[in-house]
Amino acid sequence: MDRTLSLEFARVVEAAALRSGRLLGRGQKDAADGLAVDAMRQAFDSVRISGTVVIGEGEIDEAPMLYIGEHVGAGGPEVDIAVDPIEGTNLIAKGQNGAIAVMAIAEKGGLLHAPDMYMEKLCVGPRGAGAIDINKSLTENIKSVAAKMERNVDEINLVMLDRERHYGLMQEARDLGARIMLISDGDVNPAMECCIEGSGVHMVVGTGGAPEGVLAAAALKCVGGDMQARLKPETEEEIRRCHEMGIKDVNQVLTLDDLVRSDDVIFAATAITRGNLLNPIQYFPGGARTHTIVMRSKTGTVRFLDTIHMDEKLKTLKAR
Repeated sequence: MDRTLSLEFARVVEAAALRSGRLLGRGQKDAADGLAVDAMRQAFDSVRISGTVVIGEGEIDEAPMLYIGEHVGAGGPEVDIAVDPIEGTNLIAKGQNGAIAVMAIAEKGGLLHAPDMYMEKLCVGPRGAGAIDINKSLTENIKSVAAKMERNVDEINLVMLDRERHYGLMQEARDLGARIMLISDGDVNPAMECCIEGSGVHMVVGTGGAPEGVLAAAALKCVGGDMQARLKPETEEEIRRCHEMGIKDVNQVLTLDDLVRSDDVIFAATAITRGNLLNPIQYFPGGARTHTIVMRSKTGTVRFLDTIHMDEKLKTLKAR
């Protein structure tokens, strides 16, 4: 992919964040998501790609725009696209930290077409790469990652969703002496954060959405992090969907290279609310300010874009 596309993709996530951010704290998560989808779809119209949405807002009969299989772009190289116009709609509705607009782009065939079901995930940044094994206990994994990172176990920070299904993992980690940062929604953001030294996030563990797992894998692939995952189908229909996407063994351990097959992937995210790495959108008379991260695996670059958007350019992005 042309490296100049990185800035184009940054504009796409910025557009989604800017429009949906107007509804911060108003309790309107569906309305905010609709605004983000609409803004992202419009932004794609001017990007020089022939893109296919492989992870989006749902199937064609579930979503009017950015549905799985939709073609976007103004023409150009064929690419696969994974989008989450708002990761953390509840976070926006409640005015809480951690909401982002996020996408990943790879060469055609480069992203796993993950079905909408649960996925068990284990993520680490570059310093912990090679030290994880999803078939081993959490205790063994924490000790292994701590040793690889040359840290004590009590210096390892884990992020996991605050769900009843994780209570056993929480107790195991605490008994070992590790520190847990619980989040209410959105596990792509912490996976992105563990890519960057100094974020305070070292591991992301637990079960969350499979589509979000591919987005997390794209971020980790860009910087040399590591991830292992396993789909967790709960019905015969979900098992059938696994088979349709070529996964005959639903217990198969999916490595980072299974989730993101391409060595040329771009990951972009704009903060809507505050995170450990990114500052929230700031609206002010005359414009707004955004903070965006763009990572590319082929060049091994991580860019932070601190951008002022003047009001004349924002008029079409304001919530109606």
